[in-house]
Amino acid sequence: MQKLDFSLLKELCKVHAPSGNEVAMKDFLLNYIKENQSGWKVQPEVIHGPEFQDCLMLKFGEPKTAIFAHVDSIGFTVRYHDQLVPIGGPKAETGYKLVGEDKLGPIECELVENDGDLHYKFGRAIERGTELVFKSDFRETEDFVQSCYLDNRLGVFNALKVAETLENGLIVFSCWEEHGGGSVAYLAKYMAEKWGVMQSLISDITWITEGVVHGEGVAISMRDRSIPRRSFVNKIINIAEESGIPFQLEVEGAGGSDGKELQSAPYPFDWCFVGAPEDNVHSPDEIVHKADIASMIQLYSTLMQKL
Repeated sequence: MQKLDFSLLKELCKVHAPSGNEVAMKDFLLNYIKENQSGWKVQPEVIHGPEFQDCLMLKFGEPKTAIFAHVDSIGFTVRYHDQLVPIGGPKAETGYKLVGEDKLGPIECELVENDGDLHYKFGRAIERGTELVFKSDFRETEDFVQSCYLDNRLGVFNALKVAETLENGLIVFSCWEEHGGGSVAYLAKYMAEKWGVMQSLISDITWITEGVVHGEGVAISMRDRSIPRRSFVNKIINIAEESGIPFQLEVEGAGGSDGKELQSAPYPFDWCFVGAPEDNVHSPDEIVHKADIASMIQLYSTLMQKL
């Protein structure tokens, strides 16, 4: 199994970037790229600015395929009194530790769930509109990593590891995915009109199910709520089979990703979700097998060469 250093993933999982407030992750990525790209095989063009909001694109060489990795997380917004409103679909159990910051300073409070109503427990009132996220508690064993926000900091980690050897391709860091999307449309328009790139891989995290298990390799999703074009998915499966890299096939009727926005765009995009499976989804205790992370990075590197 490929030996990986997960210190970068640990740092990514700490960044406060719930849907709609991803600027801290953008700043983290810009700093990381600036400090590390000199050691990459190709130094990319870094594309960002007001027209991309808090999104970011990296262009390597002559791109034919894009990797999409969303940078936002689930969380909670403070409403009135001590009420909380979910951001995306977080698991909510009494006792979960939440963190954030308002004008009065840093916050570490406790989540309280009462018959579907969500509240916080803290020594003072928290300013309305404040976003709270799960407190980071990164754990690593011989076989697993466990933390909040492996979905999708692990997808971002994968993209950054692939960037080290990538010669031709795009890496697109998108926003809002956990709360309905909204950024992929203009990112896709730009890459289609600027470079004619019409095929994409979705670097995201999927679920452990009765058919997708820990330690058997990265999951290639044949469908979820959306159905990608079968000929493109078959091409990816064929490349995976020829590579010898461990992988699993996923077939689901629910769930979604940035792929659904690509499929709705007025351009003939092909896309496929390729991601490591996790258990304890959308909780502070998401867990992924290290072998599946290694196979995800290996397969993405191969796919970006051959597609």
